Amino acid sequence: MKSLRLRLILHLFVGLGVAWLVAALFTLLESREEINRLFDAQLAQSAQVLLGTTRHEIHERIEHGEDEIHVTHEYEQRLAFQIWNERDLLLRSSNAPVTPMTTKDGYSETIISGQAWRVLTKWDSKHEFMIQVAEPFAGRERLARHITLKMLMPTLAAVPVLALLIWFGIGAGLRPLNNLKYEVTKRAANQLEPLVMSDVPEEVAPLVKSLNDLFARLKEAFESERRFTADAAHELRTPLAALKIQAQVALRSTNEAERNAALEHVLHGVDRATRLVEQLLTLARVDPENASLDYKQVDLRSLAASIMADMEPLAHAKQIELRLESENACPVLGESTQLRLLLRNLLDNAIRYTPVGGHVSVNIHDDDGIKLQVRDTGLGIPEAEREQVLKRFYRITGSGEEGSGLGLSIVRRIAELHGASLILSDNDAGQGLLVSVHWPKK
Repeated sequence: MKSLRLRLILHLFVGLGVAWLVAALFTLLESREEINRLFDAQLAQSAQVLLGTTRHEIHERIEHGEDEIHVTHEYEQRLAFQIWNERDLLLRSSNAPVTPMTTKDGYSETIISGQAWRVLTKWDSKHEFMIQVAEPFAGRERLARHITLKMLMPTLAAVPVLALLIWFGIGAGLRPLNNLKYEVTKRAANQLEPLVMSDVPEEVAPLVKSLNDLFARLKEAFESERRFTADAAHELRTPLAALKIQAQVALRSTNEAERNAALEHVLHGVDRATRLVEQLLTLARVDPENASLDYKQVDLRSLAASIMADMEPLAHAKQIELRLESENACPVLGESTQLRLLLRNLLDNAIRYTPVGGHVSVNIHDDDGIKLQVRDTGLGIPEAEREQVLKRFYRITGSGEEGSGLGLSIVRRIAELHGASLILSDNDAGQGLLVSVHWPKK
């Protein structure tokens, strides 16, 4: 059942039905209890009346030896009674058996001719005669049910009216949801302003707040995507234009050396554009909205050792010494592919911006949380520009190295996804840059 209104009505009617049945059972039990008290009192009164009015008939029966005396009494049609002395049955009604109806004193229950009876056994004040007065339970039960139905029938008759009121009441209660649905439906895909929170019921407010949070995230994501697309188009335009120019030079050139030089420039431009596209795709993959949450324990030391082995040829070409200053395993919770990308970008930047004959070291240790530190002996980054280099496509002028300005942006995004912070500072071991990725202690 997908209709919220029908579901609410069904639940309400099930609850009302159960409540009505419980009330009916409670009323029946209470009615039966009160009727039993009333009829027991009447039974006692009848016994007292019978003892008083039949005493003369009892003595006559004793003197004349009559087996049975028919007593005319207003309760005769619905009461059965027996009057005994200590051993003999002295008097009984026509519907009473010849044997004692019960052997218990006071009130008790018995079966007579297949029916349940309520019996009162009582002695007179002189303890000379014992009377047993019985009344069938059927009349009591019938009266109890009659009273119960009389009390509950008005409620049952009001069910259709109640159903109608509930239908319109639930409709009125759900009207804010319908208004919310209408407001969301009529919005365009790019209309991500927050929903109005006025006149929103307390139960719906968390939903509206969640929708507003979602709209805010979508707006930020769309804005980020728009900026990313614009920046990417701008960054790709330059190498593509250079490729076109070099290709035209190669086509028009009649000098083989000049043609080869132009083709070399084309190859170099293709490599640069390929690296830029790869980094753009990488940045898109590590977007928070698309990030994987299936994190596992990853040993940063083993990961760093593996990546440093891959980067060794690049460092060797510039005669740069790579050192791993960590001996113990340092596990963190994360995604190994993304952490590998983080380390590769840090080492690639360090090697690129470190002059020939320099040093690049990686240190991983557990000091109030896991810290991954990459040191180089390059020119470093001025403090005023450290926040800027973390943005997309920002490059420091005069560095002498080509790049897209995406490396540190990718590193920061991956660090954020793993709950870590990225800090740029001066190399505390000398000239150069110190990049620290810190996982706080949990």
